[in-house]
Amino acid sequence: MKKRMERQEVIRDIVRKERIKAQHEIVNILQSRGYKCTQATVSRDIEELKLTKSKGGHYVLAEDQHLQRMVHDLVKKVDRAGNLLVVHVQDGTAAGVAAAIDQAGVDGILGTVSGDTTLLCVCTDEKKAIAAAEELLYFI
Repeated sequence: MKKRMERQEVIRDIVRKERIKAQHEIVNILQSRGYKCTQATVSRDIEELKLTKSKGGHYVLAEDQHLQRMVHDLVKKVDRAGNLLVVHVQDGTAAGVAAAIDQAGVDGILGTVSGDTTLLCVCTDEKKAIAAAEELLYFI
């Protein structure tokens, strides 16, 4: 059980950081990291993790896909000041977008605080803030 959970956590990390389009790519990466697995094992993991394919054809986690839809539909602009992001959204939607960011666990974002039309993302450092802003802007 522990190995499966560890492997699935690694798959989450892989899918979030790389644009993976095929199961065999996940198998190859896992094997290069010392996990003994087959494509059938990875196929079961994909089903358990509820991975889906994006419009671009790469795997995404369900919670990330929800964030992508929210950002695409509701975010107007993202500003950065050091390690902080100010996300401008449609009126009344900041809390929902903040919750989606928190749930997706965007790398480098420690947490969010929302108002009505903006939300603040506190990032670990400036470099992570730049990467998080780019990730959010990718879906606008």
